[in-house]
Amino acid sequence: MLLKNTLKVLSASFLSILLLSGASADWPSYGGDNGSSQYTPLDQITAQNVVDLVVAWSWDSVDNETVAENIAGTNSSAVPGPYKATPIVVDDVMYIPTSFGRVAALDAKNGEALWVFDTRAWEAGRPTNLGYNTRGVAYWEGNGKQRIFYATNDSYLWSLDAETGRPDPSFGEGGKVDLSQGLGREINKREYGVVSPVLVTNNKVIVNSIVSDGPSGKEMPPGHVRAFNPETGELEWMFKTIPQAGEFGNETWEDGSWEYSGNTNAWTIMSADDELGIVYIPIGTPTNDWYGGLRKGDNLFAESLVAVDVNTGERIWHYQTVHHGVWDYDLPAAPTLVDITVDGRAIKAVAQISKQGFTYVFDRVTGEPVWPIEEREVPRSTVPGERLSPTQPFPTKPEPFEPQGISDETLIDFSAELRQEALQNIENFDYGPLFTPPSLRGAIQFPGWGGGGEWHGAAFDPETGMFYIPSASGPIVVQLVEARRQREEMGYVRGGARSVSGPQNLPLTKPPYGRITAIDLNTGDNVWVIPHGEGIRQQIIDLGILDPGPVGSTDRTGPLLTKTLLFMAQRDGNRNLMRAFNKISGEIIHEFELPLRPTGTPMSYMVDGKQYISIAVGGRQDARLVTLALP
Repeated sequence: MLLKNTLKVLSASFLSILLLSGASADWPSYGGDNGSSQYTPLDQITAQNVVDLVVAWSWDSVDNETVAENIAGTNSSAVPGPYKATPIVVDDVMYIPTSFGRVAALDAKNGEALWVFDTRAWEAGRPTNLGYNTRGVAYWEGNGKQRIFYATNDSYLWSLDAETGRPDPSFGEGGKVDLSQGLGREINKREYGVVSPVLVTNNKVIVNSIVSDGPSGKEMPPGHVRAFNPETGELEWMFKTIPQAGEFGNETWEDGSWEYSGNTNAWTIMSADDELGIVYIPIGTPTNDWYGGLRKGDNLFAESLVAVDVNTGERIWHYQTVHHGVWDYDLPAAPTLVDITVDGRAIKAVAQISKQGFTYVFDRVTGEPVWPIEEREVPRSTVPGERLSPTQPFPTKPEPFEPQGISDETLIDFSAELRQEALQNIENFDYGPLFTPPSLRGAIQFPGWGGGGEWHGAAFDPETGMFYIPSASGPIVVQLVEARRQREEMGYVRGGARSVSGPQNLPLTKPPYGRITAIDLNTGDNVWVIPHGEGIRQQIIDLGILDPGPVGSTDRTGPLLTKTLLFMAQRDGNRNLMRAFNKISGEIIHEFELPLRPTGTPMSYMVDGKQYISIAVGGRQDARLVTLALP
């Protein structure tokens, strides 16, 4: 019996019957469902038996041999980093991409390869920003067809027969659509690609993009989001993230800057309410990340959550979380669809985490904030030509899940001496509260562009209303310098100092440096916060400082939430761990040693009555998918 998205609403008793009957439970979308809950109601693995988990099977990426040959040969730069993919499972078959752009179908019970298709994407050269990096595929079924959709680093959307792995000849040209075409500008493929899984909903294949964060000039590819027909590959609609002449929001790009500004792309995971027919798009920063003197105005729909009609691509509502961004505070993670009850009122909501450490919660139908969001004054810029917004939005609930800004509350204070050294280190730079802007002297940004929250996202428990967020702390320095040579037209770009050291090789700020926060979205209150990992605890003790306990590691994957447990993985010191946590208290119940550094977000499914948990680990010439189960 096949259970798809509806599985999450089954009662525990009915689920038990299914287990006894040898049922299967899919994980049909990257985030478990199109609402990106990262949740499954499977409960075979419990707090009592999780200690018995073993490796059921392991699959070596088909990239490994190619990477080894590249390292040994003349193509040594063609090497991927961490393997960040999360598989999907449909009808007992697992589908997963590789860093080089191959797609594999595996028997979900034993990992046996059923087929592999090679898009040969890696042969186009190193992709922009993050290199060889891909995170997932999507499944579509209709009119007697089953297809796997995959968008590649080299800007193609592929349609593959789910049974054979062969490209669909009726889709686009030979089974693929060139995503660099049709954006209204000529696109340099070295600056444009896709890393995140496409979103399939209501017979639409919706594709976003990644655009270079190191622009070669003020004119860059735009991050418009498009929907394609799943059978023909024909364009059905395009939502323009940079509004063009006569379109809503165009006036927020002053002096004609909408004509040449680019980026403003949704590089991370999108979500959808399949029943309401609404797509939720988290959008990033415009060109360039750190200086907006050439794009005065608020710059819609940059750094906005936008809800669009799945059938037309028309905007239903939007909320801009950063006006005229110069902090690279992209919305980094999938919006999570949550059904909550606030003050006795049932709300279909959407929760969006941010790099700043905020959780924005909106009515997902109307876009109204569930709790007030206040416009508060923020520091002004001293950079010539820059004109920042005088205010930025601050949610009143939930409280931030990360510390914000450099102040007495955030600087390291293990001892008076360490604190004094930290104060001396920061005096070379500008610093202050959240939204302290980049400067010619160099400004400390905390959290930095790595979050806070990141692409790993958060998980939601539909039974309890609890929301679980992994996050990390890390300050950066953004110093602006005058652009020169071919980039002179850009005015100012990031250069000079990029970081600030802490005292005695310790971080600049207080721990924890990585944390997990559990929020009750029915009340907006934080229920618990724990350090995520031991981190540099021993290094601190070795300096003669009183044992602070776990201080958290900045390394993390996304969360997996089951009916019984919360799972997260990380490299903690020299240990590669998958941890099972008590969902109510945050207590660690079990640590499972993985063979390599965990790099993808884990997922869970069931075949023949057995629950499995799979996670991508490693990278370079040793990337694997490790699958755990009870003996």
